[in-house]
Amino acid sequence: MRKIAFVFGSLAAAGAGTYLVVYLYRWQWQRALLCGVLLLVVEVLLLGLVLLGRLARIEGRLRDSDRRQRELAARQDDVLARLRTAPEPEPSGGARFRWLEETAERTYVFVPVLMVTGVLLSGLAWVVQRVASATSRPAERRLAGRLTVLAAPDPTAPGTQDDLDDLPPLGAWRSRGRTARGAAVGVVGVALVGGLVVGLADLTQTRAEGPNESAATSVVVQVDLRGTEMTAERRSLAAQQVWERCRDSTSVPLSHAALGDLGDGLYAGVVRPALTSHDQLRLRGCLEDATLERAHLTVVGIGDADMDDN
Repeated sequence: MRKIAFVFGSLAAAGAGTYLVVYLYRWQWQRALLCGVLLLVVEVLLLGLVLLGRLARIEGRLRDSDRRQRELAARQDDVLARLRTAPEPEPSGGARFRWLEETAERTYVFVPVLMVTGVLLSGLAWVVQRVASATSRPAERRLAGRLTVLAAPDPTAPGTQDDLDDLPPLGAWRSRGRTARGAAVGVVGVALVGGLVVGLADLTQTRAEGPNESAATSVVVQVDLRGTEMTAERRSLAAQQVWERCRDSTSVPLSHAALGDLGDGLYAGVVRPALTSHDQLRLRGCLEDATLERAHLTVVGIGDADMDDN
């Protein structure tokens, strides 16, 4: 579901960015602002999707880390239990002291001395063992922790085989081809972004153009109203409002330009002196920009007019 949303978000961002460039080229600032806001919203949405994906992966890694810690603790306890287990008794290959098994009737003085010495040595060994057991538990746990890495993982634990399969082969290094491809993609991306910025700046900048040799420039617009009655007064008022707002949109202010009603929602204006091609583009963009509520102007025609034209 997240991938589908990311795909649709990417398409929406591409469309909003494309229309943003188009409206900037057409000098339609209100529509460009709307597309810019939409592009910003979609980018925030895509950023949220990327962050959600990263957080999901981090949560998965934390769960795997907790599972591995539990397995490590279990193996550590197992090794510690093996260290504390008493060694198995060695098989007796024969009597150690043959003279103790002799069935002689004589009595040896050495036997009581040996017994007393054994009792004393046993008591001393018991004291040493108690002291050693009291002081060696931290050392045993540290030793068990060091030996845990040498213990084989439990094959019955869930995910152990997947973890072993995901491990890279011994001595695997990142290929140089992958690094070169990443660098090439980065360079191409930077070049495309730089070209887009330079091209957009070249298309939208105001250049010093030569004067137009024609006598005047004629403009014919059509006014459409939505949501209200299409009365002539409302149409005329909307046309005059937009026309007055666009008087200062060209490099030469339209100080001597009037807008006349041709009927059926058509209005015509004559601009003197004649506008250059760049100013005509700016005037068309200003007139067709969606700045007036429930009104839309469409430039039917714009071009140069000579003095002998009717």
